[in-house]
Amino acid sequence: MKTIGLAVNPTKPTAIPVTQNLVEIIERHGAHVFVDEESAEKIGRPELGIPQSDFPSRVEILFVLGGDGTILGFARQFAKTGLPMLGINLGHLGFLSEAEPKDMENAVQRVLAGDYCLEERLMLEAQVIRGGQVLHEAVGLNDVAIAKGSFGRMVTNRVFVDDMYVDQYTGDGLLVSTPTGSTAYSLSCGGPVVSPHIDVIVLTPICPHTLHSRPMVIAANQEVRVEVEATHDELVLSVDGQLFYELENHDVIRVRQAGYKTTLIKWRDREFFDVLRRKLHVAT
Repeated sequence: MKTIGLAVNPTKPTAIPVTQNLVEIIERHGAHVFVDEESAEKIGRPELGIPQSDFPSRVEILFVLGGDGTILGFARQFAKTGLPMLGINLGHLGFLSEAEPKDMENAVQRVLAGDYCLEERLMLEAQVIRGGQVLHEAVGLNDVAIAKGSFGRMVTNRVFVDDMYVDQYTGDGLLVSTPTGSTAYSLSCGGPVVSPHIDVIVLTPICPHTLHSRPMVIAANQEVRVEVEATHDELVLSVDGQLFYELENHDVIRVRQAGYKTTLIKWRDREFFDVLRRKLHVAT
């Protein structure tokens, strides 16, 4: 018998009725369920509520109800604990999710029967260094972006890999992405689609003001160092598009693979390239 936790994004319009329905399905199949405290109160089942911080010690699997951004947020929160997560899409794209609300009965049955595989996804660790001191540290599942914060301005990023000079990119910024993040912002900037089954890091210039700049793929165990230069102070570092840190001219950003990975629950019969075609409308 499995114990399942439900982590819910309460801002989604259908979050509460879907959560209530999912609790009923799980209990009907004889499994235990816990819900984050806020959602447990809203569905009228306060006895099922536990703090989110208790999920790693109280549940075996976490169902995340929300969109891709919700999964990114909980990945940063729980990846270090190794807690497997299954996404149930309440958002728009749902690229990281394995189930839709209409499929929840089947999803619960498959999880309880062990009919799934665990997929480990590379994460990135970023540091903001100013004057030789580390000011900020953060971990992300998708990407780390170094960008200018206003229209009409540019930023220059001098890039080093393992302390070897690579190139200088002047434009809107630079993305350092995981394979998971290769189908996010990096894709919009012309970066390559990378299979999540391989561990690499992708460097993608954002609107480079040059003819020769191209995305680059490096090994996951290599470290990226970026020296930021600009004639203005409207600079920002973003992690997964959710965490933001103000940058200053001459700041140094270090990015490397994190010491742990996000564990996602995936169906064995749901292939990455099928999802790519369906979600991103790639021609068949």
